[in-house]
Amino acid sequence: MPKALLSVHDKTGLVEFASGLHALGWQLIASGGTARMLHDHNLPVTEVADYTGSPEILGGRVKTLHPAIHGGLLARATEADHHELENLGWDYIDLVAVNLYPFEQTIARPDVTLAEAIENIDIGGVTLIRAAAKNHQRVTLICDPVDYPAALAALRAGGIPADMRRSLAVKGFTQTAHYDSAITAYFSGSSALNLQLYPVQTLRYGENPHQQATLFSHHPGEGPLGGQVLQGKELSYNNLLDLDASWRAVHAFESPSIVIVKHLSPCGMASADKLVDAYRLALASDPISAFGGIVASNRPLDGETAEAIKDLFVECVVAPAFDPQALEIFSKKKNLRLLVVPNTPVDPSVEYRSIHRGLLQQSIDLGDPSAAQRTVVSQRQPTEAEWRSLRFAWKAAQHVKSNAIVFAQGEATVGIGGGQPNRVDCVRMAAQRSGERSRGAVMASDAFFPFPDSVEVAIQAGITAIVHPGGSVRDAESIAAADAAGLAMVTTGVRHFRH
Repeated sequence: MPKALLSVHDKTGLVEFASGLHALGWQLIASGGTARMLHDHNLPVTEVADYTGSPEILGGRVKTLHPAIHGGLLARATEADHHELENLGWDYIDLVAVNLYPFEQTIARPDVTLAEAIENIDIGGVTLIRAAAKNHQRVTLICDPVDYPAALAALRAGGIPADMRRSLAVKGFTQTAHYDSAITAYFSGSSALNLQLYPVQTLRYGENPHQQATLFSHHPGEGPLGGQVLQGKELSYNNLLDLDASWRAVHAFESPSIVIVKHLSPCGMASADKLVDAYRLALASDPISAFGGIVASNRPLDGETAEAIKDLFVECVVAPAFDPQALEIFSKKKNLRLLVVPNTPVDPSVEYRSIHRGLLQQSIDLGDPSAAQRTVVSQRQPTEAEWRSLRFAWKAAQHVKSNAIVFAQGEATVGIGGGQPNRVDCVRMAAQRSGERSRGAVMASDAFFPFPDSVEVAIQAGITAIVHPGGSVRDAESIAAADAAGLAMVTTGVRHFRH
């Protein structure tokens, strides 16, 4: 009878996993609270103390640290090792499910004491992980509850294959390395950054075919952006960058919204009461650039919107869900990638960018701080309709590459200019793309105007109201230009560069 040792702090999925093992004829061995939970669910389980003949000691500090346990884990599948175990009255242990005391969560509490931190340094769990991982040619290690279903499925199909045992062992070594790094940082007072990332997939290539690329996730077992690909070709490196940009942007808006991104640049953003109307408005912003782009929705994508999208060549569509009619419509476009991503909070709250011989870390820009105030600095107040458009344009500009300029009518972009080294050229780009639609539109700028020339070009294009951070030494000149033309101008005091 194969034996499984269960010793977990996080008991997510434990009963289901143990029940599955029991149904397959496995003997269950468990420690402490794990054993009690299995007893409570009427599962036959042998407590570690009974298995080893040695009680837990030192208030539970020593449970699984016994040669009957580690001999059973580290013994090789050889006649000599097996004979030695038998002479000692022990046997092989074939699977270990273990996870660790929450050291990092404990020390993250502002009121944590040194004694609490020390008691949350796992010893037995780390030793189990390392022993099982070392002997992965025979033993299966599961140190993350997310892997329970796959392990059970493999066992039901005849056994866990060698490559899966190796992959699970790598996860174990990765986890203990991260765990020890966190302990080291805590006791040394070091601010060294230790990132733990899990491979999701090896990509066909990077930005260009001669570059190699891999996608990693902050959480094990997750798909791209924490979601799931429903259909289509494999996502590329560039697809993933555009998906990330479009997903971040579309969630800046509360109403049903669509964002279309091409080469990391939004080319259309819109909100409306109906999702299909938001799509049509976003597409109208720049239909030429939208060809071959990414469409993101902040609402489950319905059949009517899918019917409108299907006539445009797009690389990917990402949404929190797709209704059956939408899936049926898109199924006819075999190469179109569909990605479902849950509407979850931004995680982690910081982002990283690599530079030569280093890494930059910053908190994520989630919009204006709560204390930010909008101030009308012009002689004319914005109308109610202009305020609505200014609020939309201000959010939209935060997702355009600097220098960012957005022209908007209602709650839809009509012209976007960004990514240029001077702001006035970005205003010209937005005006060119919007054409006559700039007449009566509003404009948002992600940073202040160093000279009044951007405001003057906006006036010529027909802009009636402007929102920007303010703070330039020449603000008075820009305000004077706005007043002379009868424009409303609002400052926010917050800059939103996106390089």
